[in-house]
Amino acid sequence: MEGKWVFTLHAPSIWPFLSYADNRDLRRQIFTAYIKRGDNGNEQDNKATLIRIAALRAERAKLLGYSDHARFVLEERMAKTPEQVYGLLNQLWKPALAVAKKEAADLQAMIRQEGRDFQLEPWDWWYYTEKIRKARYDLDENEVRAYFTLQNVRQGAFQVANKLYGLTFVERTDLPKYHSEVQTFEVKDADGSHLGVFLVDFHPRASKRGGAWSSGYRRQHFQAGQDIRPIVVNVCNFTRPSGDTPALLRLEEVETLFHEFGHGLHSLLSRIHYKSLGSVPRDFVELPSQIMEHWALEPEVLKTYAKHWQTGAPIPDELIAKIKAAERFNQGFATVEYLAASFLDMDWHTLAEVKDVNAMSFEDAALKRIDLIPQIVSRYRSPYFQHIFAGGYSAGYYSYIWSEVLDTDAFGAFKDKGIFDAATALSFRTNILEKGGTREAMDMFKAFRGRDPSVEPLLDKRGLKN
Repeated sequence: MEGKWVFTLHAPSIWPFLSYADNRDLRRQIFTAYIKRGDNGNEQDNKATLIRIAALRAERAKLLGYSDHARFVLEERMAKTPEQVYGLLNQLWKPALAVAKKEAADLQAMIRQEGRDFQLEPWDWWYYTEKIRKARYDLDENEVRAYFTLQNVRQGAFQVANKLYGLTFVERTDLPKYHSEVQTFEVKDADGSHLGVFLVDFHPRASKRGGAWSSGYRRQHFQAGQDIRPIVVNVCNFTRPSGDTPALLRLEEVETLFHEFGHGLHSLLSRIHYKSLGSVPRDFVELPSQIMEHWALEPEVLKTYAKHWQTGAPIPDELIAKIKAAERFNQGFATVEYLAASFLDMDWHTLAEVKDVNAMSFEDAALKRIDLIPQIVSRYRSPYFQHIFAGGYSAGYYSYIWSEVLDTDAFGAFKDKGIFDAATALSFRTNILEKGGTREAMDMFKAFRGRDPSVEPLLDKRGLKN
């Protein structure tokens, strides 16, 4: 194997490959392998399993007096009904699809500009998107990554929590941990009191599944009058250091770190009496995580933690300006591929009965109904849609964009008064982060924002307004 390279279907491998590999046929092969996971007619084929899961969910819903699984689970969510979910998805779909079609035309023009005559396919999207990104914004991902070492980004997240809530993170090497790579921190409140223990596990291992998530080993609660503080872990799969080069993050990975850290803060700042009231609805749980992403790329925040890994120089204003200018780039694609998966999830779980259903024919029909263009594939196809068939997001994948409506609107309160405004931060902490599930989600949002959420800030942020 000397002189050969092995690429996997894990995110740190496949997405850079699709973005930079000049060999179009190899891009096609790896992309096809990626979207055929669980759909190869072998012992790992998931189609019969997912049909069985969907059928059992529909049967349970009927036994409990509901017409379908979606109505059963949404009753206790912020959205309440499938009609509300479809309403939001449809409100976003038309403008997002229009922008995605324009993006596809731009990519096709780039192909012709290179003297090529093939039609744009899904495995070409990342490759030509990266070319346009570099040409239009002069934004080179490798140049950007040089300013985002993993340790600096983590420290940047800690600094944001300190400025907002007065928290400090003190590394503890004396506490037990499940793997030598894990780092452990004691979290202290502004008054020096103990808030909890926070663990981070950042790199891929053979024993880890892919993706990123936040979890907990102990929830905050009161017991015999004592405030039992939480033990929380953030798990990610960021590319490891290589030789003398530290782990360098892409912008998407920077946002992922801040995102999972937001989940961690939600757990660490909890102040409820009963563990059973610590959870919030699926379509509200992403608000505390996604709002943290806004701070990650704010210019005044970037200047504090984004430093070149070789020179230590802070990220220059010119590069920040390019990053901000490119924020709306490719948002048609990003929104459409996500919404397609959300529609697919809802279509599976609004079935009153799952009988004589062919999984892939059902999926094809669902995506045809919304006129998904052939150059874009749903973010998840049914055979590997772990979120909805194995991850607790059944009739709930819409939650991310529902929460993004909330977080974009909520961050507007900080933008209005200053992104580290103490009174706004205290209101967010006391009305949302501390409350767990002790109040209705909509009531918590209104207590912070003073009104119902609006979709307009999200449309503006993603560049989807006419």
